[in-house]
Amino acid sequence: MKNEKDKFTIAARIKSFKYAFNGLWKFFKFEHNARIHLVAAAIAILLSFYLEISATEWVAILSVICAVFVAEIFNSSIEKLADVVSPEINPQIKTVKDMAAAAVLITACLAILIGGIIFLPKLF
Repeated sequence: MKNEKDKFTIAARIKSFKYAFNGLWKFFKFEHNARIHLVAAAIAILLSFYLEISATEWVAILSVICAVFVAEIFNSSIEKLADVVSPEINPQIKTVKDMAAAAVLITACLAILIGGIIFLPKLF
């Protein structure tokens, strides 16, 4: 039997958005790379407006922007959790952190490639 805490309510759903926005705020406030990605995203969006890219190109640009942010949020989360689980230097934790960072690198490289495919022909 479900307890009162598990009951679906609109208020509880709204509260869950509050937690998500709080996480997003902390991500941009405390993570330096988040701000770098934000500047890159703003440049890409401004360039997209300036070059009047197609709807399909917008989908590609916005998708890779979101993918980079999601990868960076997961990376930051993994790093923070790993620091709590193992505050001392641990080679296995280092591997986990390095792999999470690699996911961001791959996603950012994809974003650069897609941006190049879309923007370079229009610029030159």
